[in-house]
Amino acid sequence: MSPAESILITVITASTPLVIASVGELVTERSGVLNLGVEGMMVMGAVSAFAVTQMTGSPVIGMFAGIAVGVLMSLLFGFLTLTLVANQVATGLALTILGLGLSGMIGESFVGVQGIKLPEIAIPGLSSIPFLGEVLFKQDIIFYISVALIIGLQWFLFRTKGGLVLRSIGDNHASAHALGLNVIGIRYLAVMFGGACSGLAGAYLSLVYTPQWVENMTAGRGWIALALVVFASWRPLRLLAGGYLFGAVSIGQLHAQAFGIAIPSQFLSALPYLATVIVLIVISQNRRLTLINTPASLGKSFVPDR
Repeated sequence: MSPAESILITVITASTPLVIASVGELVTERSGVLNLGVEGMMVMGAVSAFAVTQMTGSPVIGMFAGIAVGVLMSLLFGFLTLTLVANQVATGLALTILGLGLSGMIGESFVGVQGIKLPEIAIPGLSSIPFLGEVLFKQDIIFYISVALIIGLQWFLFRTKGGLVLRSIGDNHASAHALGLNVIGIRYLAVMFGGACSGLAGAYLSLVYTPQWVENMTAGRGWIALALVVFASWRPLRLLAGGYLFGAVSIGQLHAQAFGIAIPSQFLSALPYLATVIVLIVISQNRRLTLINTPASLGKSFVPDR
């Protein structure tokens, strides 16, 4: 494998969890719900996937366990914010704190245990293509799922009636309710989808990225995923580009350290998060673009008429 192939594969590995988690949050926010608990759902997905894999010996079962736990965490968020009409920002932050604490407790006995990596799937014929075959067509199943999610979401949002319904609820939940749409039910489904994606992204971290359990192994990726949704202006294809841009920044700082570039390691480690802040500042300057794409009902609670 050439150095270029190796670098591209590491970029893909670093970017995939960001893309998957941000896809889930994009759908959630398109429905008008702001869930800041992505980090908590991701870390719970990571520890659950690792623990179940260790108990069953199957990383595939572990992957589904991570998804299931992400959905359960999202249902807790949904119950508090959609049914009990709790503040979405405060509840999302509480969910992250809960996930970080609970994952540390659950994963205590798994620290230092050798993990089982999710196997790669080589696509016959395509995987033998020089350069691209090794990079794109000899990956694990979660990478292929991430690509399918982007393509499927682009089609769903802008080519189907369901996508139109989701976007209309996010833009004006009162009007959508007046038209007979089940605002709360659809928002529950969107929140659950976001939880499933966050759990899958977390599972990727403990089954592919670094097949082991380390406390707080998400390391702020949930917050980067939230920023990516804004960076992409709530559009899936831009989300894919942004995810790989941030993944490249993350990997770039590691290669800079390996090449012995005379920059403090602390600064290089902070680069992904510094890039996140810079991107948000730049986006905020274009107020018109932000307002055009932001779901108008984002973060606003909805109480149906009784």
